[in-house]
Amino acid sequence: MTDYRPPIAEMRFIQDELAGLPELARLPGLEDATPDLADAILEEAGKFSAEVLAPLNRRGDVEGCRLEGDRVHTPAGWKDAYAAFCAAGWNGITSPTHCGGQGLPDTLGIAVKEMVCAANLSFSLGPLLTAGAVEALLTCASDALKAVYLDKMVAGTWTGTMNLTEPQAGSDLALIRSRAEPQPDGSYRIFGQKIFITYGEHELAENIIHLVLARLPDAPPGVKGISLFLVPKYLPRPDGSPGERNDLRCVSLEHKLGIHASPTCVMAYGDQGGAVGYLLGEANRGLEYMFVMMNAARLGVGLQGVALGERAYQQAHAYAHERRQGRDAVSGEALVCIARHPDVRRMLLLMQARVEACRALTYYTANLLDQAHHLPEPGARRTALFMAEFMIPLVKAGSTEMAIDVTSLGIQIHGGMGFIEETGAAQHWRDARITTIYEGTTGIQANDLLFRKLLRDTGATAKIFFKEISQTIAQLKASPGPELPRLGQRLEKALGAWMQATEWLATHLREHLPAVLASAVPYLTLAVTVCGGWQMARSALAATRHLDQGSPNPDFYRTRLQLAQIYATHQLPQAIGLLETVVDGGRFVEG
Repeated sequence: MTDYRPPIAEMRFIQDELAGLPELARLPGLEDATPDLADAILEEAGKFSAEVLAPLNRRGDVEGCRLEGDRVHTPAGWKDAYAAFCAAGWNGITSPTHCGGQGLPDTLGIAVKEMVCAANLSFSLGPLLTAGAVEALLTCASDALKAVYLDKMVAGTWTGTMNLTEPQAGSDLALIRSRAEPQPDGSYRIFGQKIFITYGEHELAENIIHLVLARLPDAPPGVKGISLFLVPKYLPRPDGSPGERNDLRCVSLEHKLGIHASPTCVMAYGDQGGAVGYLLGEANRGLEYMFVMMNAARLGVGLQGVALGERAYQQAHAYAHERRQGRDAVSGEALVCIARHPDVRRMLLLMQARVEACRALTYYTANLLDQAHHLPEPGARRTALFMAEFMIPLVKAGSTEMAIDVTSLGIQIHGGMGFIEETGAAQHWRDARITTIYEGTTGIQANDLLFRKLLRDTGATAKIFFKEISQTIAQLKASPGPELPRLGQRLEKALGAWMQATEWLATHLREHLPAVLASAVPYLTLAVTVCGGWQMARSALAATRHLDQGSPNPDFYRTRLQLAQIYATHQLPQAIGLLETVVDGGRFVEG
């Protein structure tokens, strides 16, 4: 497995040119988020990720985690790396300053998080879940609970988990059976079993704070009867230190295809009389609160797809420039590096273009979330929030599906050696394969896009994107020379396909619901394809501007133009076929 090189120049280009980081520094509360600060933070985060986390990635994959009694042990080096991660302040980089975080915008922090994910995905999952739990507590915890738990979780001294599903439930949370019994002191006793709990047990932190979905005795059936509870591994003493062990334990570890160094636990609550828990927010609104955590996690999982795609690309690129085989197609020179073969070069460029498109979508969405929190005008904040929520299923599903494709291409470039574990190419694909499943499958993301995002405002948010993409197309078509106008024409055709597909879904929703549901994933894929092309087109416009201004680094900007053209010729034409699938493909599975 090759070393990890943080793509800082690419990240900073997207932050500044596509995700609007410089503009954020003009908003209240974000004045410190200057380009100079971004340069310094990404430089230090890159060093930590490359020098501390990346060397543990292969070891963690081979060694995995082990369960002894009810205690989970992570691979060698994990505990020291986690301590160093927290000591450097990376755990709370975007958390509010009032609870010990650095208070930096998501548009800046997301690049740091990408580096951590790319260097060592299994390691990154613990901080990801903790960050989501912090968001949930900020949203719905009482002041008393915040006082006890928030600072320690932001610091990483205590970690957090998300306990949703159960053996009989899967993705249908209406079927969960875990129960919560009220106690005279205002606490609750939690009983039940939860599965697929990432970092549900480990030795990295002094306490683990579980957020658990359960039902009260008088709860209505289905998802409307789910409440959210905070259940600590150790009950805090009055001074805040971990005290008595709570009635919960890890009963087994899952043996998985990938992410071997991330403990995936089956958790049992209440075997000895009930685990002590505390209600978060109002009763029977647990799923609503959990979705605060879920949305943060879904954006984070989309980022994992970007990170794994980047890591696979870097490894394939290095191998293709070292491996010598065959003749050059033009000169006839023998035993050239395989990167000179046109098909290998095609695969490398396609890997790079798809990663960059998804990175741009992810960072752009992070910027929308920053705007939703910091814009001064309430209406503008609401619009930004709706746009971010519209984009989250695209980022989650699009980036993770991309990661599976790109990591598979990485194996292909390695040839037979890619199928051999020692090269490390296969680990990226194995790690990526879960990302389209957890935190909501691609099908769930497609339904979320269609029913919760597209239809909630009768397509008003979608029309904002249609308008912005149209404005980019106008800029491209008005540009001198043949290349940018041609790119604009391709993007225009793709946008037309997305708009037609949107109209078809809205028209046929009531009469042909099964066909619409069967077309939901192709529709999401169409939206991702067009939005990715939009971001790459914006990248091409920005790169052209830098070249026209006589940039001292012209090769970097020429590469951006090349990648935009690769995306436009290899990805955007698929929009027409996806439109046909949306309109006509669903009827064959309608019955």
